[in-house]
Amino acid sequence: MADGLERGVRDGGHAHATLDDAMTNPPSNLPPVLRPENPPRRALADLAARFGVASHGALEGVEITGVTLATADLRAGEAFVAIRGVNRHGAEFAQAAADKGAAAIVTDAEGAEIAAPTGLPIVIVDSPRGILGDLSAWVYGNVVDEAAGPGSGIPLLLGTTGTNGKTSVTHLLDGLLTQLGVVSGLSSTAERHIAGEVIVSRLTTPEASEFHALLALMRERRVEAVAVEVSAQALSRHRVDGLVFDVASFTNLTHDHLDDYADMDEYFEAKLQFFRPDRARRGVISLDSAAGADVVAKAEIPVVTIATPSIAADPAAASRADWIVTIDDEAQTGTRFTLTGADGRTLTSTVPVIGPHMASNAGLAIVMLLEAGYAWDRIAATLDRDGAIHAYLPGRTQRVSGDEGPAVYVDFGHTPDAFEKTLAAVRRVTPGRVLMLFGADGDRDKTKRHDMGRTAVEGSDVVVVTDHHPRFEDPDAIRAMLLEGARSADPAHEIHEVSPPEAAIVKAVSLVGPGDAILWAGPGHQDYRDIRGARTPYSARELARRALRDAGWPVPDPAWPVPYDA
Repeated sequence: MADGLERGVRDGGHAHATLDDAMTNPPSNLPPVLRPENPPRRALADLAARFGVASHGALEGVEITGVTLATADLRAGEAFVAIRGVNRHGAEFAQAAADKGAAAIVTDAEGAEIAAPTGLPIVIVDSPRGILGDLSAWVYGNVVDEAAGPGSGIPLLLGTTGTNGKTSVTHLLDGLLTQLGVVSGLSSTAERHIAGEVIVSRLTTPEASEFHALLALMRERRVEAVAVEVSAQALSRHRVDGLVFDVASFTNLTHDHLDDYADMDEYFEAKLQFFRPDRARRGVISLDSAAGADVVAKAEIPVVTIATPSIAADPAAASRADWIVTIDDEAQTGTRFTLTGADGRTLTSTVPVIGPHMASNAGLAIVMLLEAGYAWDRIAATLDRDGAIHAYLPGRTQRVSGDEGPAVYVDFGHTPDAFEKTLAAVRRVTPGRVLMLFGADGDRDKTKRHDMGRTAVEGSDVVVVTDHHPRFEDPDAIRAMLLEGARSADPAHEIHEVSPPEAAIVKAVSLVGPGDAILWAGPGHQDYRDIRGARTPYSARELARRALRDAGWPVPDPAWPVPYDA
């Protein structure tokens, strides 16, 4: 997710810095920040000795019970970490932190001057952002070198990075762990899971302070292994600092996030950081995209490779991977595949989502578990017993229609590569026409919009262009860029422009019939639209179901779980 909250953290040094009134009054539909039920008590003087370069005020006798970047999420007794953003310094909100019961402030020299009038003790550090991960790990007891102390018992950490597929691999890992009888945790774009409890997410990868608090809570709940979606921004912005992952994996690299990175080389280098000894112990690399071989060549940790030659950019190179995924069957209910190792081991199973790329994701998840130390025989026996991988992938080519009428899939894909792969998957299981409904994010990478429109036309019979998250950008201008790309691919293609999306899905359903399919790409699992900084309640899944019902098609009750959203 790259939403206003994420941008606020980056630009303002505060969780809601793009909206001044949200600094102390966040939108009511934001999910909660999770903390351990029995928070630690750490001496501020010890914190200063370990991380500080100077201090202001009396530190002795002061204890902190957590850390946060956001006054909106601060709890009494916690330290408020104030960082400089592009436009403002987080220390400007020090008084708000004091009013909410902050025990101390951690900031740089500039911030210390701003925060001094609060009267709170201040620990001065060179780079609050740079030390946030290590600081949070220490506060919450997640320090890996304290084997005999509060850092012992940290769950296995299984992290996945790449442009597309991160969320799917993360949820497949969580499903597989549950099938193996493992108490698991999950942190993805869509959700957080803690020993079976489901909470909706704020960011793709939480801020370091939030993630370490989440990990401490997972330790309390006896979680054995945690599947984590790790974005490039998380690596660049220190969100996974203070952690060493047991296994890191790479899915692919395709056009995205060029609003955050100067070019694809810089974007690649951001992800490559994950495959260094200070980040991970072992790696599993997919060779399906050309960047996979580059990761293998430059990784500084031991790695194994996996590929699905039938969809790989270079099938010949893919065929030399340590593990091979072969597609056995594709249906609207899932994709059957075989995973084969270089030593001749094989297993066959089904992933409950359409598309060879999803089978590739499943194979990657299985090999990650092997690299983490789970026995092959245990995994194979479990999948043989269950007949399939039992995993819920929120908003990932999720079918919301019934057995009669057109098939309707809601998907989170928002890159040209994701469009291409998912449209191809839908095409292979659709006897009739394929309609593509999509929009694009406002205030995000504009350079991919032309190719999004082009790819939509190349893979479909009908295109409906609508709105997604306009944010502060003119939605008419966003649609115009998508339409230009679409029409450049084929001026004679059937293309419709419909705004807002509530009307667009009704139009889409009116254009299809039995045997046809609609792929609504972009919104996926999300339950809001970002319109000028406000989260407007919205569910593409429910809108699609309503449009089908109103058109006279029977629709089953929703099969997805309803996450806790307080």
